[in-house]
Amino acid sequence: MNSKMNAASELVLDYQSVRFGSSQLILADCFAWLSRIPENTLHAIVTDPPYGVKEYDHDQIEKRSNGIGGIWRIPPSFDGHTRSPLPRFTALNQRERETLRQFFVEWAKLAVRALRPGAHVFVAGNAFLSQPVLAALVEGGLEFRGEIIRLVRTLRGGDRPKNAEMDFPGVCSMPRGCYEPWGLLRKPMPLRMKVSDCLREWETGALRRALGDRPFSDLIVSERTPRCEREIADHPSLKPQSFLRLITYAALPLGAGVIADTFAGSGSTIAAAEAVGVRGVGVERRADYYSMALKAIPKLTALAVSLPSEKERNEVDSTLITRRDIGEKAKQLPLSRPSSSNRSASSSATLAMFRDSELYKSNC
Repeated sequence: MNSKMNAASELVLDYQSVRFGSSQLILADCFAWLSRIPENTLHAIVTDPPYGVKEYDHDQIEKRSNGIGGIWRIPPSFDGHTRSPLPRFTALNQRERETLRQFFVEWAKLAVRALRPGAHVFVAGNAFLSQPVLAALVEGGLEFRGEIIRLVRTLRGGDRPKNAEMDFPGVCSMPRGCYEPWGLLRKPMPLRMKVSDCLREWETGALRRALGDRPFSDLIVSERTPRCEREIADHPSLKPQSFLRLITYAALPLGAGVIADTFAGSGSTIAAAEAVGVRGVGVERRADYYSMALKAIPKLTALAVSLPSEKERNEVDSTLITRRDIGEKAKQLPLSRPSSSNRSASSSATLAMFRDSELYKSNC
């Protein structure tokens, strides 16, 4: 017990913090926090950073709240759905893109210092900026290990040119977003160290297998963040517990250690860590998000998330996959509609792909 308390104090330092089970939420700037905690401490990082760097600045948040926009594009309602604002990353000029690069290079350097050798880093991304951000993270010292594709169809993207919709009715400025890339990186292991040796010495170096003794997959069929979770935490980039719990479970290969979220926001990653029985440390610099997280973490942790049975997994229609098909048979999401002559081969290939992916859903 004393060793656990000492380890906790090493991470909390002199910052304001609150404990949730075995996890902590800290009010601090993550750059300062990462530079102060002991080296080779963290077993993993799972985080959703501010990709435009400035989109969470006070003036930009105020514009978003007032419906003005700023760097945030305020999309119109469509078919009865109110679309969430999203950062207009095309609004970043060259100077701001260089600021973005410097931001992530510096963050990666500090993360490498704080992480144990072989520790994995999961970084939420977007299709437009994932390449330059991942390049910056590698420049900062992390090694690229691939991407996790969160397959989720949203109402974002696919818009006609702004203020010229009637002039160009057959045009969309960007594709409709149907996936979210998460960068998967790792702190390099010592030269000539094997994964098995890294696991024994540092408890890192690999990923935890999924439930049912299946390999962790880099394609995850995900739901959109349910309304009940958004009502708990009104954060602009809230990810669903059904997805975050899968990621936090996989991040610690031996099921032990500390997962950090350096841009904690509403505390959803910490809630996911608590829900799957691992220790999380969230760091948030904004007092309003910190206060939001204090209320949201216990409620998000308490939400039930289920995994379909093997029978349900095998019964998923191979040509029509839906986020909520398992359990409630709701609206279907068409991924492909093969001709009758090619249906058999296409169905087998599609079903095989989704049998290896995850079909978690929130039960709220």
